[in-house]
Amino acid sequence: TYIEARELCEQLGETPQLFPVLWGLARMHDSRGELRVGRELGEQLLNLAQRLQEPALLLEAHHELWANLSSLGELTSAKEHCERGRALYDPQKHKDHAFLYGGHDPGVCCGHHAATLLWLLGYPDQALQRSQNSLALARELAHPYSMAHALFWAAWLHQHRGEGQSVRARVDEGMTLATEQGFPRWLGRGTVLRGWLLVEQGQREAGIIQMLEGMAVRRARAAAVRDDTYYAALLAEAYRKTGQRVEGLNVVADALAKARQTESRTYEAELHRIKGELLLRQAVVDEEQAESCFKQAIDVARVQQAKSWELRAAMSLSRLWQRQGKRDEARELLGTIYGWFTEGFDTGDLKAAKGLLDELTEES
Repeated sequence: TYIEARELCEQLGETPQLFPVLWGLARMHDSRGELRVGRELGEQLLNLAQRLQEPALLLEAHHELWANLSSLGELTSAKEHCERGRALYDPQKHKDHAFLYGGHDPGVCCGHHAATLLWLLGYPDQALQRSQNSLALARELAHPYSMAHALFWAAWLHQHRGEGQSVRARVDEGMTLATEQGFPRWLGRGTVLRGWLLVEQGQREAGIIQMLEGMAVRRARAAAVRDDTYYAALLAEAYRKTGQRVEGLNVVADALAKARQTESRTYEAELHRIKGELLLRQAVVDEEQAESCFKQAIDVARVQQAKSWELRAAMSLSRLWQRQGKRDEARELLGTIYGWFTEGFDTGDLKAAKGLLDELTEES
């Protein structure tokens, strides 16, 4: 339908309808995992908006590009588009955009994307502030689908910060809203996260069953590719905690294959790290291959400047080296990345890193 609409626009010449047609086409390709095509269309949108010198269109061009580049793992570029979009956004001038572009408000989307990017780039507290701002804006706008966006992406952030109670609060509110409004996409997401909460509470088998149910709902809806790798990482970790190493490794292998196919890179480093952890829990432990996975995770994270993924991978490698008696190397590796951080020291990962660093220092 979008291709037919674009052909009609080309027949008509420079028509105002071309921009929303290209925007919808770009997002459709993104959702299908054809991220490079989506990026090319995003660049066309930006060029068109710049040529027309129309701020509202510039906002939506940045909207497409911050979403697309986030999935490609080009985190700093995606954040730049978020900042440009944030400068252009006006809730009064652009309140109709939720009905024209993707069914959700661009200001809310900008806020929660900025929050995820800030966490990935190593700024957990700034991420929390941006997430809270996005949620406040969504409540003010009272647009249901934008509200669902804000709630479930806030849950994403709390989950990565290690704040289970906050995850539950956001998911419960989001599931109530999604049920009332009939939003299958968000019902699937909420089901996965409720399963993850059960796993964290020790109800691991029941939690995994619920996670699989939620993922099946999302697959039936052809959900976004970045979410696929996110849920794969959650499920693989759940399998690791239940000792189901083969199942976990299969999930990781499938997710990495899909990431290569679509170039959805956001979770690539984390998936390599989880693979390494699973290899260490086999009946015959493969420390050499696990170490290679951790190093690969660190390399990918450094290319993306994803400091939070680098910290997790450094912790995994440092624990392995600690077990092998390489305490000085472990302390130097972990100390360097931990010392980079300037905020978020009350979050789960940074507290765990500090605890491990203290252990390594005492042992030396």
